[in-house]
Amino acid sequence: MKLIIQIPCYNEEVALPVTLSQLPKKVEGIDEIEILISDDGSTDRTVELAQKFGVNYIVSSTHHRGLARTFMAGIQKALEAGADIIVNTDADNQYCADDIEKLVKPILEGHADIVIGARPIKDIKEFSFIKKILQYFGSKVIRMLSSTNTQDVPSGFRAFSRDAALALNVFDNYTYTIETIVQSKTKGLHITSVPIRVNQSYRKSRLVKNIFSYIQKNSFTMLRMFIIYRPFRFFALIGGLILLIGFALLSRFLLLYFTDNGNGHIQSLIVSSMFVMTGVQTLIFGVLADLLSINRKLIEDIQVRIKKLENK
Repeated sequence: MKLIIQIPCYNEEVALPVTLSQLPKKVEGIDEIEILISDDGSTDRTVELAQKFGVNYIVSSTHHRGLARTFMAGIQKALEAGADIIVNTDADNQYCADDIEKLVKPILEGHADIVIGARPIKDIKEFSFIKKILQYFGSKVIRMLSSTNTQDVPSGFRAFSRDAALALNVFDNYTYTIETIVQSKTKGLHITSVPIRVNQSYRKSRLVKNIFSYIQKNSFTMLRMFIIYRPFRFFALIGGLILLIGFALLSRFLLLYFTDNGNGHIQSLIVSSMFVMTGVQTLIFGVLADLLSINRKLIEDIQVRIKKLENK
């Protein structure tokens, strides 16, 4: 059983040596452990330090592409290297490396395909009160959208089985954390959470430079994932709301028509007709989007088969 620990990096020369030094040399149930650095176009000594440390694989980009693409580049390389389990951790040493054993255990036991480390958010002193509230409500929304019981959605401390890694597709350029959770249910992957410990971070989060920008980007990502992976539900909710307004206006017209001797109030009928037609059209869009979603799933199944053949 081969475990590859992948670390996405972007200018991490300060924290990377500490992070690498604390990675486990042995994990129960694992025969071989290798380390992979996925570099996102660092301009400091990140790659040089990784080479000196003797990491097994270095995936380098010539320019800064963002976390999501860097994460997927590392996943692809780990699959090519024959990983049975892939653990993703951050280069800033935020997560306790000793808890990697906790992450891989549910996969080794066959209880999960994806395992996410749940941080003790309430106890992290570096997190402001607003950030803790956002973490709580954001995770709650994603649990509803994905029909999973993920406790800490933004956590990058994750373990993936080989089959789960083969099935992953990330379209978002900002982050992979939300998308991989939402799509797990649609692909029949079982996802679970385990409590983990954290270390004091060496730097501030690069994803949360501005709280309002963070909210905007994550809200857009959640909406986009909902449309991609739950298209009929998305359009059905909107179409149902529009139809409800239309029928309410129609009821008003009928009530006034029969109680006022049929005089006037034709405006309610006209507006009601517009809402009803729009609602029906929205539901039709939902059906078409659902058919496209089914087509996408079939293409993804073919993609997984091709990946399996390429990474034997």
